[in-house]
Amino acid sequence: MINYNNKTFVTISNSENGDTTEETVYSYKQSGNQVTATYKGGPIKSGFVEASADVFGNLQMQYYHTNEKNELITGICTSTPERMPNGKIRIIEDWQWTCKHFPNGRSILEEIDPLDDNELVFNNRKQITYSI
Repeated sequence: MINYNNKTFVTISNSENGDTTEETVYSYKQSGNQVTATYKGGPIKSGFVEASADVFGNLQMQYYHTNEKNELITGICTSTPERMPNGKIRIIEDWQWTCKHFPNGRSILEEIDPLDDNELVFNNRKQITYSI
């Protein structure tokens, strides 16, 4: 089973109608099959994930966040992990908002090494600054 505890992820791609960007950073925790995460960065002021993991590390989750427009966005998501050649985790997220006009989409997150505040992270396409 994939263990998400103390893992840090960044968004590497998102559907056009999604709120997260390459500046959004996620901090995951896991206890048994319960997985939680906080996230922020880019247009996200703060967000929270509550999920249940199956034996393969697939996540069934609910999430909510407040964006830079001060909108509270809620949603559900099915996340499928895969191991990248470097041993880190990539998460494919198929999500659906449960508010507004109920859009759906797909996001891809990749695990990064946690760094001190204001360190630079080199993503596939651009350099971003984040703090956890």
